[in-house]
Amino acid sequence: MINEKSLAWGRSKSCIRELAGYASARKAEIGIENVFDFSIGNPSVPAPPQVNDTIRALLDNTDSTMLHGYTPAPGLPSLRKAIADDLNKRYDANIIPEMVYVCCGAAAGLCSSIRALLCDGDEVIAFAPFFAEYTVFTEAACGRLLSVPPMDDMQPDISALESAITEKTKILIINTPNNPSGVLLTEDSLNKIADVMRKAQEKYGHSIYLLSDEPYRELVFDGVSTKSATRFYDNTIICYSFSKSLSLPGERIGYVAVSSTMAERQDIFDAICGAARGYGYVNAPSLMQRVVENCMGLTSDISAYKRNRDILYKGLSDCGFDCIKPDGAFYLFVKSPEPDAKAFSERAKKYELMLVPGDDFGVKGYVRLAYCVSEKTIVDSMPSFKKLAEEYGL
Repeated sequence: MINEKSLAWGRSKSCIRELAGYASARKAEIGIENVFDFSIGNPSVPAPPQVNDTIRALLDNTDSTMLHGYTPAPGLPSLRKAIADDLNKRYDANIIPEMVYVCCGAAAGLCSSIRALLCDGDEVIAFAPFFAEYTVFTEAACGRLLSVPPMDDMQPDISALESAITEKTKILIINTPNNPSGVLLTEDSLNKIADVMRKAQEKYGHSIYLLSDEPYRELVFDGVSTKSATRFYDNTIICYSFSKSLSLPGERIGYVAVSSTMAERQDIFDAICGAARGYGYVNAPSLMQRVVENCMGLTSDISAYKRNRDILYKGLSDCGFDCIKPDGAFYLFVKSPEPDAKAFSERAKKYELMLVPGDDFGVKGYVRLAYCVSEKTIVDSMPSFKKLAEEYGL
């Protein structure tokens, strides 16, 4: 016998990966320039030059046994300090180095944090739309994920949150800027979320934790600024990845940071360390730990994403599509002209447009477009979008 849940997860199809695979096949058949692939969120701008410069310098000037050897399980002390200093300088985030755990990307951090906090039967709440893997991470920790629907502008429905919280609630996950909508939680939303959670803690007599998933934190436009959730709610844990800010998705480097204002911070941090140990997530890549330490606070040139957003948002709006204007990240959430977003996505393939249905993100009737592509791809896709819109009478 084998684990049935693991078998089901292994055999279930990711709509994103499936669409990306279809897009790759079409590119091979008809040419890459004829396929408009908005399926997958892979950064399309290069890492800052300091990243490669740092790698070269480390390879040339550091003893290889140390450079490629094990680090302490929570990460290099110097990197943990650099992370805390950066968070406090830029976001006044109440983080101390001893509460930072360096891990293999945000996914490892989320898995370890959820596993550390959940007991059998506990519940996790996520605001839709949300990253589909939250469900897998929660179920792997023997928990249950509940989805709270959004308002029309994709801000969270606070009344629905109040109704969703029960004595079984242990975690609320937020993701801002959001995948798949690109929406940034407003300060008003963060204040209201924190207020609801404090009241729930008092009502049920146990801690409820805010898990802030922040891989797109630096990818914001139009002068908006992100706020650290630690400033709004004491029981906050930050999960971060350098994948998007430094365009390093394949290097799998990120961290978990536990707020120093959390009363149980040492127990929670130790439990995260234990969960990471249980999953085998100890010792994030040694070379990349040193690279990100030397590149702390840098961000890839995101101006290309803003240009893409502006061209795509205006172009689709002019075609008659109803779009949620993103504040950040590199995704556009577009309302399907028919109730079934999967059917709309299939019809879009006729025009070589690869659009991800929003169903797996917890919101029906929308599609996600990852605009981390070349500007030329977006410009060249507009005639196809116009034909698709005309087919629906927009």
